[in-house]
Amino acid sequence: MKKQTVYTLLIIAFVLSFFVTPLGDFSKIILNRLFATAPTVIQNENRGKITDYKWRLKNSEWDFISFEEAKGKVVFINFWASWHLPSKAQLKDIQTLYDAYKGKVSFYIITNEERVPVELFMEKNGYTFPVTYQIIGDPSPLTLLKPPGSYILDKNGAIAVHQNAIADWDNETVFTLLDTLLQEK
Repeated sequence: MKKQTVYTLLIIAFVLSFFVTPLGDFSKIILNRLFATAPTVIQNENRGKITDYKWRLKNSEWDFISFEEAKGKVVFINFWASWHLPSKAQLKDIQTLYDAYKGKVSFYIITNEERVPVELFMEKNGYTFPVTYQIIGDPSPLTLLKPPGSYILDKNGAIAVHQNAIADWDNETVFTLLDTLLQEK
């Protein structure tokens, strides 16, 4: 067998590994993290604002909660699903963000999945951020984004970040934005 043929077969095997092996999922998560960029911060004059905080959700104990708890606070909202690869790729960064701003920022990491698979996923990956469950059909003050969509709201309900794709949440842009929003009155 020629050297060129061996190299070609190795490249084909490597590419196929992304599609047909567990290594593929792991590799795709790493690639998503690698190519994720900081979210785009919306300039003050261009920020939309939510005026209605009436939104029922469920917490990790499966009790009803109201989004009105977030009124007057800096809020991080992320829509995710445990089966969705880009969602899985950014949850590590979200955990880091949660660890840094727990108690200062209100976190709503929202899924529309059932409780048991989510609990298993969280335990398997060692995530401790609070999971919030969407109630299908209930009205929301925000456009419900597809995973891995995210929002950051300031204390007045202005939308500082509206991210429709995977983002790098563990970076100086996000930390600076949150620090600035927390200092505002």
